[in-house]
Amino acid sequence: MADPTKEESPAAQEAAAQDPAAQQNARVLALLHSLFGEATFTDVEEPYGLLTVTTKREHIHNIVAGLQQDETLKFRFLTTMCGIHYPENLNQELGMIYHLHSLVHNIRLRIKIFFPIADPVVPTLTDLYATANWMEREAYDFFGIIFTGHPNLRRILNVEDMDYHPMRKQYPVEDGTREDKTDLFFGR
Repeated sequence: MADPTKEESPAAQEAAAQDPAAQQNARVLALLHSLFGEATFTDVEEPYGLLTVTTKREHIHNIVAGLQQDETLKFRFLTTMCGIHYPENLNQELGMIYHLHSLVHNIRLRIKIFFPIADPVVPTLTDLYATANWMEREAYDFFGIIFTGHPNLRRILNVEDMDYHPMRKQYPVEDGTREDKTDLFFGR
């Protein structure tokens, strides 16, 4: 979302006023601030019109539960959740991304949280959404994120005795003995 401290040109203000997605995102953000407080959310963005907010893992369960129960927004559907790994972000190497959807109002919201790889613990959402079960197991399997309160946190796609988490960027993408392919070709 645009920084309110910066002045925008009249043309930009008019374009934002006529953009229904920007208006809807502004209403959702205002409601988020009224429900949970402005300080709860940081890094508010709108890539491709999708309202994206970042919060702390300590708040994620209360936020998602509040949005699910809120009668104004009605975020009753957890579209997806996935783990992410940014090894260059000190003390915020791992993260989770949650996509919520209000089917009634056709509103989408993306919420991000980040935390240190040394402490990869996040509260489960399985008590709110049944679909969180397998998505959390997948994040555990591939990224090593531990969901406290999960009813059956074990690997879902890899073998049980695997002792590493393959989607962490600490492993090379290709065989290191090959000279015809390098990580450069894979965006690393």
